[in-house]
Amino acid sequence: MQDSEREQFISHFQVSYETLGKLDLYAKLLQDWGQKFNLVAKSTLPHIWSRHFIDCAQLINSMPKSAKNTADMGSGAGFPGLVLSIMGAPHVILIEATGKKANFLREVIQELKLDATVLQQRVEETKTLKADVITARALSPLPDLLKLANRLTKEDSLCLFLKGKNADAELTESKKHWTFECDKLPSLSDNTGSVLILRDLKYKHVPSLKRRHI
Repeated sequence: MQDSEREQFISHFQVSYETLGKLDLYAKLLQDWGQKFNLVAKSTLPHIWSRHFIDCAQLINSMPKSAKNTADMGSGAGFPGLVLSIMGAPHVILIEATGKKANFLREVIQELKLDATVLQQRVEETKTLKADVITARALSPLPDLLKLANRLTKEDSLCLFLKGKNADAELTESKKHWTFECDKLPSLSDNTGSVLILRDLKYKHVPSLKRRHI
């Protein structure tokens, strides 16, 4: 199963043997650490290439060439941040508060010699970090993601979010409080999923209605 899904990955992405080798090692580290620390759902371990790698790698196609860094919110086991770093994304800052997960991320970065760093804290605690690209996967509903991402955005930042079947409802809810431009692409890994590409994120400052005195 792993071999066929690996071939499926190769059919989607034209990557070098070096990149494939790093993904192979990452898959092995996920298997080794995952059995000890439950980094990902055990049911997905036999399907790392299709369930995780294809899903995350598809974001690389939407990353602007001018980007200098990428902030990955709630990195967990490294999705999508580590996959994107392996695929050549500019310096990736992996924001992860949980100690065992942060340690795993550091181990993978060291083993694979990636251009990435780990910021072991909650996104809400970040104060000075600004990124050209902000990514997230399976972290929060979109309205909450936008609150977090807003801390990290600059004027020309791009947000790339992997979302499931509720993407349209989450977009509708988000537009009550935020303005943004959004492209929605079908997911390569899940026929109910999508990739959201958001730019020009701004919070709506809706003036409160003063109570009229009669």
